[in-house]
Amino acid sequence: MESEARAAARHQLIEGGTGAWEIIIGMEVHAQVTSKSKLFSGAPAAFGGEPNSHVSLIDAAMPGMLPVINRFCVEQAVKTGLGLKAIINKRSVFDRKNYFYPDLPQGYQISQYKQPIVGEGQVIVDMPEGPVTVGIERLHLEQDAGKSLHDQHPAQSYVDLNRSGVGLMEIVSKPDMRSADEAKAYVSKLRTIMRYLGTCDGNMEQGSLRADINVSVRRPGGKFGTRCEIKNVNSIRFMGQAIDYEARRQVGVLEDGGSIDQETRLFDPRRGETRSMRSKEEAHDYRYFPDPDLLPLEVEDEWISRIAASLPELPDEKKARFMRDYAVSSYDAGVLVAERETADYFEAVARGRDGKAAANWVINELFGRLNKQGLTIAASPVSAEQLGGIVDLVAEGDISGKIAKDLFEIVWTEGGDPRAVISERGMRQVTDAGTLEKAVSEIIAANPDKVEQVRSKPNLLGWFVGQVMKATGGKASPQVVNALLREKLGLQ
Repeated sequence: MESEARAAARHQLIEGGTGAWEIIIGMEVHAQVTSKSKLFSGAPAAFGGEPNSHVSLIDAAMPGMLPVINRFCVEQAVKTGLGLKAIINKRSVFDRKNYFYPDLPQGYQISQYKQPIVGEGQVIVDMPEGPVTVGIERLHLEQDAGKSLHDQHPAQSYVDLNRSGVGLMEIVSKPDMRSADEAKAYVSKLRTIMRYLGTCDGNMEQGSLRADINVSVRRPGGKFGTRCEIKNVNSIRFMGQAIDYEARRQVGVLEDGGSIDQETRLFDPRRGETRSMRSKEEAHDYRYFPDPDLLPLEVEDEWISRIAASLPELPDEKKARFMRDYAVSSYDAGVLVAERETADYFEAVARGRDGKAAANWVINELFGRLNKQGLTIAASPVSAEQLGGIVDLVAEGDISGKIAKDLFEIVWTEGGDPRAVISERGMRQVTDAGTLEKAVSEIIAANPDKVEQVRSKPNLLGWFVGQVMKATGGKASPQVVNALLREKLGLQ
């Protein structure tokens, strides 16, 4: 059980006129299965295309057309379940979920209800107060609906069925999150896991990852309140805003003596507020029943074992290994494993080198420059091999930290082998004491007042080091200069 102190630290409380309120959050994340074809047809599942160009007769619900399950989509769901440390149900059933929208040509959605492909699992989320475990209630497969377009003509709406039948994994969490930050971190972690697995690309701007957010409030430790569902939020930033607004809205209603209606709401990012969409349906409203066109889905232990054996190293395991093998901090390791491509890049830089130095260069210099220019790690002008070369030159004493940053800038803009660059441009650090002694003596002779001060205030030694570095064009070894200055100033 969570301690009271731990609970108080992580819970986002809203202060009302009659006392504090606690936020309770559960999420239904809809993740598009990474697959070339749709869940029950051979039509392309790719994003884009001319309206209604990725549609088969099955997707358009033409009479007599029967669905055929896509085996690869099932494998992707099982793989995701294993990545979430979840139970894989060897027998699952597809159901018809009945509702009527123009973009749902069948008049029902093929989904799973009481017997999903994946059962309970968990996601561990790193938060400043410590790790938070969010329970997974289930993962089930279902087909996506089409898309209604209302802004093409003032008096008409259009339907695009390109998404109709695309395979989705609906990942239902338990109501274990207690703040907007936890909910955002949970979705980010879920997205990272699926990207590592290759089961969902996580491209939220294309609609391949979106969430329905269930929000309620209660008195701390009390029974759960009535929840409202915020539908189809496809931005992690908007998720945080929607939760904060909705929780405060509910507190305002309750503080005024009102009650919360269970309903479905939409988030308006322009106004930063949620608004009512419709009353919230219950399961019986959808009149679920087993789809008569699809037999129960049965998978074998051997097949599950083969999928399990193919799993890559996942973020939590990779983070633990980076901390152990490369001696990086928990925070730095978390940043480095957030994307699989970033983790691979870092490991290529760090292998055989000082892990902390490699992490510092990747996180501070490389990420800083990539973020500034809006580039991904895949588009980095500096390769892992080149950055590793810069780390080596610093470690070997050939260049100082300052020169290394200048070298990084040259490699970023012009390319080239770091060793060749410092040789061609005369950037190699001067480490010979005899060569540096003249510059040190000249600085001391030219500043007798500072010499008197430094003997009573040793911290002023840094000023002398800076002057020598300036005189040598930044090429002097700071360590050698420091030693020479201490000797000549009698600060040993």
